[in-house]
Amino acid sequence: MTGRPTARLRRAWQRLGGWRLFALVTGAVLGAPIVVTAAAWLFPDHEVWNHLASTLLPEILRNTVILVFGVGSLVMVIGVGLAWLTAVCEFPGRRIFDWALMLPLAVPTYVLAFVFVGMFEFAGPVQSALRDLFGPDIWFPNIRSAPGVVLVMALVLYPYVYMLSRAAFLAQGRAPLEAARVQGLSPTAAFFRVALPMARPAIAAGTALALMETLADFGAVSIFNFQTFTTAIYRAWYGYQSLEAAAQLSALLLLIVLSGLWLERRARGRARFDQRTHDRLERIRLRGWKRWGATAAAGSVLFLGFLLPATQLVIWAWGRLDVLDPGYYSLILNTLTLGGIAAVVTVSVALLLAYGRRVQTDPITQRAVTAATLGYAMPGSVLAVGIMLSFTWIDHGLAWLAAPWGGLGSTFLAGSVGALILAYVVRFMAVGYGAVDSSLERIRPVLRDAARSLGAGEREVIRRVYIPMLRPGILTGILLVGVDVMKEMPATLLMRPFGWDTLALRIFELTVEGHWERAAVPAITLVVVGLIPVILLVVRSSR
Repeated sequence: MTGRPTARLRRAWQRLGGWRLFALVTGAVLGAPIVVTAAAWLFPDHEVWNHLASTLLPEILRNTVILVFGVGSLVMVIGVGLAWLTAVCEFPGRRIFDWALMLPLAVPTYVLAFVFVGMFEFAGPVQSALRDLFGPDIWFPNIRSAPGVVLVMALVLYPYVYMLSRAAFLAQGRAPLEAARVQGLSPTAAFFRVALPMARPAIAAGTALALMETLADFGAVSIFNFQTFTTAIYRAWYGYQSLEAAAQLSALLLLIVLSGLWLERRARGRARFDQRTHDRLERIRLRGWKRWGATAAAGSVLFLGFLLPATQLVIWAWGRLDVLDPGYYSLILNTLTLGGIAAVVTVSVALLLAYGRRVQTDPITQRAVTAATLGYAMPGSVLAVGIMLSFTWIDHGLAWLAAPWGGLGSTFLAGSVGALILAYVVRFMAVGYGAVDSSLERIRPVLRDAARSLGAGEREVIRRVYIPMLRPGILTGILLVGVDVMKEMPATLLMRPFGWDTLALRIFELTVEGHWERAAVPAITLVVVGLIPVILLVVRSSR
């Protein structure tokens, strides 16, 4: 008797389009925080909002414009220039710089920020040494300034542009450059008139990724005392105790991010990201001062973005090993636990979404999957506000229903680990989905058809056919998502339950108080963890 209801449910699932239903539900759940945040304008907190608009809003809008144009311009100059040198030119040290220039991606922005502030502020070792050598009146630029925060963010985020631009230059092959040389163009002219326009889609995509991370940053701008939307959201939430004002600021930031994505896609148009070729590119051998200038340029960026902060962190940490107490190990445990749970949940849902998108090819399913992966474009602070608003409303409803039986806590869901995990899943679904989907594309659909013809159900096909073949992609996705969760600061800071502090939060607490040396040990831990996905990217790039 038990088989008949099961068979009926299976037939109903097939008639309704089960994978379509799963994609719709997942897209609705993961997209709900964005909708709730945008709906915050329906219930404005006029008193707090008027205060923010008259005092803080002009400053954060001005600073946002500075960050967008400053970081965007600098990452393009650094990323594209280094990508061209390592992909097309030959100079001393090129083989090392080819992969080493990706290493700054392992350093969180807030780690590089507190290292630069600690080293180059007035009381830091650099200015102190200069005053000892040249007297107390020596001039030194203020590191806590707009150029300082732009430089720090660009040094961390340029690898996004570097990786995509380098791949685009390598994919072009030698034919376009040879055609340009036949027309009488110099190597420099061929770069600007041929190679650069062909690589424009990749450059735009890398710059868009860097700018999304810039707008989402909280730790670095806090250390530099540079007011942005993320710091204003934190102030409205914790300073003014107004979740509604934080939601309205989040909605404004959300509008800026979505507008930027729309402009980037419109500018890209139908352009392709690469031009596949089997030609072996003949490198341009730099001569004279150019070859050593290329080495100096690449070495300077690598030194400032990775070698200098890594060395300074080791120096600071050497005398602060006393922080390795039981409390520190609990931070590591919390960090690993949150990263592991979020990574497994995210990649599991991503696997089902990617499989369902291939089984159910209708436009509704496709758009639902796209909606489920939009969270990566959203800053963590925006997602935190949206999820907190959603769960607060649910908590109020549950409290009203449970009132006759003694009631529930006012933050039964909003203050839970589950809410924080959901924020991670929404934020990094695109990362897990990309790793799984790229591996799924290599599996021919005929394998699923063959398994189904032999009587295997969908679950058995996934378990016995797809998962074994997707194991490398699944493990890569789990690793990438886990590391991103461990480094995530805004969402964790705003939503963490009591007792769930992480390494990123410990760094934030210590750097806010100016304890650079004490923050070095947890920073080194995060940098070492961050090197794992960078090594994966290097290996994949070399292949």
